[in-house]
Amino acid sequence: MKHMVCKCCLLLAMALVAVPLHAQQTSPAAAPSSQSSHSAAQASKATNEKLAQLDQRVTQAQSSADNAWMLVSAALVLLMTGPGLALFYGGLVRQKNTLAIMMQSFALMAVITVMWALVGYSLCFGGSGPVIGNFEHAFLRGVGAEPNADYAGTIPQMTFMIYQLMFAIITPALITGATAERMKFSGTVLFMILWFLVVYAPLAHMVWGKGGFLNAALGGRFSTLDFAGGTVVHISSGVTALVCALYLGKRTGFPKQPMPPHSLVLSFIGACLLWVGWFGFNAGSALASSPLATSAFVATHFAAAAAALSWSVAEWIKNGRASALGAISGAVAGLVAITPAAGFVAPMPALIIGLVAGTCCYWMVTRVKAIFGYDDALDAFGVHGVGGTIGALLTGVFATQVINPIFGAGKAVGGSDGHWGQVGNQLVGVLVAWVFASVGTLVLLKIVDWITGVRVTEDQEIEGLDITQHGEEAYNLES
Repeated sequence: MKHMVCKCCLLLAMALVAVPLHAQQTSPAAAPSSQSSHSAAQASKATNEKLAQLDQRVTQAQSSADNAWMLVSAALVLLMTGPGLALFYGGLVRQKNTLAIMMQSFALMAVITVMWALVGYSLCFGGSGPVIGNFEHAFLRGVGAEPNADYAGTIPQMTFMIYQLMFAIITPALITGATAERMKFSGTVLFMILWFLVVYAPLAHMVWGKGGFLNAALGGRFSTLDFAGGTVVHISSGVTALVCALYLGKRTGFPKQPMPPHSLVLSFIGACLLWVGWFGFNAGSALASSPLATSAFVATHFAAAAAALSWSVAEWIKNGRASALGAISGAVAGLVAITPAAGFVAPMPALIIGLVAGTCCYWMVTRVKAIFGYDDALDAFGVHGVGGTIGALLTGVFATQVINPIFGAGKAVGGSDGHWGQVGNQLVGVLVAWVFASVGTLVLLKIVDWITGVRVTEDQEIEGLDITQHGEEAYNLES
């Protein structure tokens, strides 16, 4: 028994000694485990920081690329007015009116720019009213390097502002094609200033501005699809051109006296510049260097080519030959018609839009104009008013969410998606633009006629507007 007790005491003593030894042996193993956990946390934090930095660099790269593309696009759109439109119109008038029509485009580049900086941008893109903006950005207050997320989240608002300015410049310049060779320079400048404020600014806000009555993406009542200006630019300027032509009356000698273009070479060069500049007009309206910009670029080119061909074919059938004037007029008609649709349709529908526009605009210019007898001198209404209307309606037919899911992923956009109600929305937009432009123009013409007069005298018209309005001649033919 005594021997058994001694054994138990010995075992107990050994156990008491083993416990601290075990603690001493396991403690070093626990330390590396704690250190390993701490190291893993630090590594995870470093990885997250690197990912955040990488994401920031990618965002900055995207912003830089988008900004570069939009600045180039702004320059391309300005190129459309001067020299593009100036040369196109300049070649179509008679020699004695060449400088006068070019000066109108150039003057608008200066006048509208100043108006835009003072109040124009704010009236178009300030606030969220249904008809017109506010004075939130008057004198470009608050317009700087930070993006405006409502319109273009990856480029400075200053870039967005200058890009939209170029649209505001060319729109009134298009109208001068109808008033060519008979409207006073003073009357033209005053009318265009008032027209910009009363007609263009409200239409631009209604279609493109936040909360605008016709805006498709930012809370509009009727979601009218207008990617780059079918209603805002072309219908408004084309309908205004028709009203101006009717109000001013016919040129002296029209239609009995022949009034052919004095230089189709100038017009040809101008048309080619318009075609190139239109890529900035339409593809730039994606507001990013994105796949949507590519789609709009392709649609623009295809429609222009198709319209040039369809106009030429129609002319060939009627006259037995295709003319250079017809080809360039057809190309412009196609560019006009694809403008509202460029960012919504696939390449094949773009060809169809171009074919339809070229044929219809040819018919308007050669047949309808002759039937009604109005003197739309350079066919601003026949090409821009009619072409813009055709394009706006066909946008509702061919728009698809595969190209631009403007209403949300998977949601139908146009008739090709099964959403035929969009054609009705397009019709509302067209009617609003027609009524707004025609009524506003008529009222403004009355006001300007009372203040400065709108038409030159018959003697001044016969002598030519280059001399009577500017005291200069386009060509010095003295040897």
